[in-house]
Amino acid sequence: MEEQQRPIGSGFGAKTPAMDVIQGIDLSGKTAVVTGGYSGIGLETVRALVKVGAAVVVPARRLDVAQEAVRSIDGQVEVTTMDLADLGSVRRFAEAFEGSGRPLHLLINNAGVMACPEQRIGPEWELQFGVNHLGHMALTQALWPALARAKGARVVALSSLAHARSDIRWEDVHFTVDGSYDKWKAYAQSKTANALFAIGVDKRGRDEGIRAFSVHPGGIFTPLQRHLPEEEMVALGWKNADGTLPPAVAAMFKTPEQGASTTVWAATSAKLDGMGGLYCEDCDVAQLATEDSPRWAHVRAWACSEEGAERLWGMSEKMLAEA
Repeated sequence: MEEQQRPIGSGFGAKTPAMDVIQGIDLSGKTAVVTGGYSGIGLETVRALVKVGAAVVVPARRLDVAQEAVRSIDGQVEVTTMDLADLGSVRRFAEAFEGSGRPLHLLINNAGVMACPEQRIGPEWELQFGVNHLGHMALTQALWPALARAKGARVVALSSLAHARSDIRWEDVHFTVDGSYDKWKAYAQSKTANALFAIGVDKRGRDEGIRAFSVHPGGIFTPLQRHLPEEEMVALGWKNADGTLPPAVAAMFKTPEQGASTTVWAATSAKLDGMGGLYCEDCDVAQLATEDSPRWAHVRAWACSEEGAERLWGMSEKMLAEA
């Protein structure tokens, strides 16, 4: 997979708005599921897909908030209940979708949590790995028949450049050692897992017409930062003490609509036909990182490792089976 990580010349750039990326594409008669599709880049992803005719289902933990958020979107948007931290909820949503008999053309695994205080879900899973990876894996597997029915589906997993901070912590994924929890390493591991999961989905799905990609949307201020106090964002260099943005950050960070563009491109671009398992950024396939890569770009080798993807898949299936 590493040798395929090179830009293909999409014609779009880092700050191309999602509506420009999707212009000229017709998704009439297509169905999409977008997790977290009622906030930040997820909401902008839904807006773009609906604009070109897709019927979009938004599973949401906070049903009333989601319904209000999508109210202004003119098109087919269905909001229903699902909580990625609750496998029973995930399976009930998937069973209801499967019961409708609809094919699923696009699955956008967009929802996530970032850099939160240490929390446990299910069978003592670390929250970020559990929600960002395991919840989405359970959802994707449960929706597999619907994806196969589409006879040409795409799965897009929202990763992040944060993956560069950590490979999978194979010996202690859930930070079980007292005092070992690090919120940024936990987030980074979960984003590496998202990238590796896309490789695993693509390998298993290509014969059924299911292709998968992972995406780094870019730096965007959204509710994803809800666990970060202002002083921490200042310490990280994301903001000045007065709340303004440093010039370098202002130049690099994207609006939510610009942040949705790589997701939309990976989900719909004909330039990706016949391809899969790749990590994308700035509306193109990302370059494999080298020692000269900037810290804010390119994909690290551990996030596009087929061996790592297989190891993660097996480990995750065991966790889900035991949950």
